[in-house]
Amino acid sequence: MEMKCIVVTPERTILDKPATFVSLPLFDGEIGIAWNHSPLIGRLGTGELCIKNEQQSESYFISQGFVEVYQNVITLLTGHAIPASEITQDSADAARHAAEIKPKNSLVEVELRNAALLKAQAMQRIVKKGKK
Repeated sequence: MEMKCIVVTPERTILDKPATFVSLPLFDGEIGIAWNHSPLIGRLGTGELCIKNEQQSESYFISQGFVEVYQNVITLLTGHAIPASEITQDSADAARHAAEIKPKNSLVEVELRNAALLKAQAMQRIVKKGKK
């Protein structure tokens, strides 16, 4: 049984394809979604979105947003969706370096720095996973 997975960013629809299983990061953990999952609205976290169907598996780096699961349609609204194949060790390291040098003089700056570090760490995990 197949579901439909749709990924939308502010710029465009990144993905609209069938899936047999989808795993994604929520704000407070990870979730796997299979056929006939109960309806759900959740807040996305930062990490790897994995979409599986009978032929293949695709991975994307996503960061923040919302997910809705309803009648076997999984819709993700996210600020970023980058194919895992486009993330390199150099780009992940550059993101981490940029996060580390962000100012941290106020609570807001610390929160922005921490969010950037989480994104960079998620990118590094995706790169590391791809090397296995």
